[in-house]
Amino acid sequence: MNSSTSSRLSRRGLLLCAAALASPLVAPLAHAESAYPAKPVTLLVPYPAGGANDAVARLIGLKMGENLKQPVVIDNRPGAGTTIGTALAAKAQADGYTLVLGSLASHAVSPHLYARPGYDAVADFAPIGMIGVVPLVLVVAQDSPYTDLKSLVEAARKQPGQLNYGSSGNGSPLHLGAELFKQRAQLQINHVPYKGGNAHTMDLMGGRLDMIMDTLTSASPLLKSGKVRALAVASASRLPELQNVPTFAEAGYPGFEVNAWYALYAPAKTGKDVLARLNASLTQVLKLPDVQEKFALLGVRTRAGSPQELASFTTDEWSRYGKVIQSAGIRID
Repeated sequence: MNSSTSSRLSRRGLLLCAAALASPLVAPLAHAESAYPAKPVTLLVPYPAGGANDAVARLIGLKMGENLKQPVVIDNRPGAGTTIGTALAAKAQADGYTLVLGSLASHAVSPHLYARPGYDAVADFAPIGMIGVVPLVLVVAQDSPYTDLKSLVEAARKQPGQLNYGSSGNGSPLHLGAELFKQRAQLQINHVPYKGGNAHTMDLMGGRLDMIMDTLTSASPLLKSGKVRALAVASASRLPELQNVPTFAEAGYPGFEVNAWYALYAPAKTGKDVLARLNASLTQVLKLPDVQEKFALLGVRTRAGSPQELASFTTDEWSRYGKVIQSAGIRID
C-alpha cells in the first residue's frame, strides 16, 4: 500500500467516524420537528375573560389541545383596544408555542387607531387559519317608524344630520360597520359612542337612538325577545335564524358585507411545517359538530381556510378599515 492510498483510506475513516458521531445529533433534531407540539401551547387572547371573544378562544383551545395531544393554555391579555396582547404575541419566539386570537379589532382596526400599537398587523404575524365570522345586523327599536332599510335611508336623506346611531365605542366593529354603510349610502347620520356594555342597546329600546349596527351575537337575544327589529343583515346571504330579514344586497346595496371575525396567528417566521400542523388541527376542529353547534349559539359562522387565504384576507381587511377610519376621521376615546 503506497502513501497516497493510505492517505485516502485515512480520510475516508475520519469521514465515517464523523458521520457516526453526528447521526445521534441529527436524529433528535428531526424528531423534534416532526413531534410538534412537544409541550403545551399558549394562546394569547387580547380580551378579558368571560366575553364572547374569550369563549371562542377557549373552545378552540380546548378542542385543538385534544387534537394536538398537548394542552392549549389560554392567557388573557386585554387592554388598549387589543394591542397589548397582540403586541406581546408579535414579539414571542416563533416556535409555534405562542399563538394569538386575532380579530377585526386586533388586525384591521386598532393598528390604524393607535399611533404606536406595538406591532405590524401584516408583517409581524404568520397566518394559521380563519376561525369564523359574525355578521352585523342593522336593528331599530320595536316601535321604530322605520319598517325597512329603504324607509330609514329616505328619512336620513330628508333630514341630514338629524338621525343618530349608537355603538359600543369609537373604533368598535359596531361603529365602523355603520360608518361603512353611511359612506356606501352617502348618508349624514350622527354617531353616539358609548363606553362599552349594553347602554347603547338600552338607549335604542328607549327611543334615544334611531339605529344600531350590531353583531348577530349581541342582537339575537333582543330579536328573539321582540325588543328590537332587524332591517338588514350584512352577510352574503340570508341568515338561517333571520330568514325574513333581507341582506343589504337585497335591499339595494350589492356587495355590502361586514363581519366581525376571528382567526389564529403565530409570530412571523414560524416554520411552515408547524403552521401546516396547526392549520390542519384547526380545520379538523372546525368540522366537529359540537364545535359548530356551540359557535352557532355565539352567532359565529365557522370558516376554515388556508394560511394563504387568511394572509390575503388580513391584508384586505387592514386596507379596507384603514380607509374608512381615515375618511371618517375616527379617533379613539
